[in-house]
Amino acid sequence: QVDLVESGGGSVQAGGSLRLSCTSSGITFVGSCMAWFRQVPGKERVEVARIRNGGRVVSNSVQGRFTISQDNDKNTLYLQMNNLKPEDTAKYYCAAREGSCRSTYSYWGQGTQVTVSS
Repeated sequence: QVDLVESGGGSVQAGGSLRLSCTSSGITFVGSCMAWFRQVPGKERVEVARIRNGGRVVSNSVQGRFTISQDNDKNTLYLQMNNLKPEDTAKYYCAAREGSCRSTYSYWGQGTQVTVSS
C-alpha cells in the first residue's frame, strides 16, 4: 500500500540545477523520516540527505548545494540540487521510515536518473 514515486531527474551540464520530487502515499507522512539516496552502478547506495519534523541532515559531499524539504499538504519530498557536478551523476531514490530516523529505511521508490555532464 505504501508508494513512493520520484520525478524530476534528467540531464544537465555542470553548474546547473535540478529539483527532484517524491510523492508519497499509504504512509503517515508527517512525523516520518524521509530521505534521498543515490547510487551509481557497481557502488553502494548512499544517503544524501534526510528530514524529519523540520530537522535536516545533509551529507558533506552536497553541503551548500543540495537542500531537502517537504510539503506536508502535498505529502511530497523535494531535493533541490544546485551547482551540480559530474560526480553527482547517479540514480536518486526516495526513502521513508515511519517514526524517528534510523540507519535503515522501510520504503523505497523506483528512482530517477540524474546525469551531469562536464
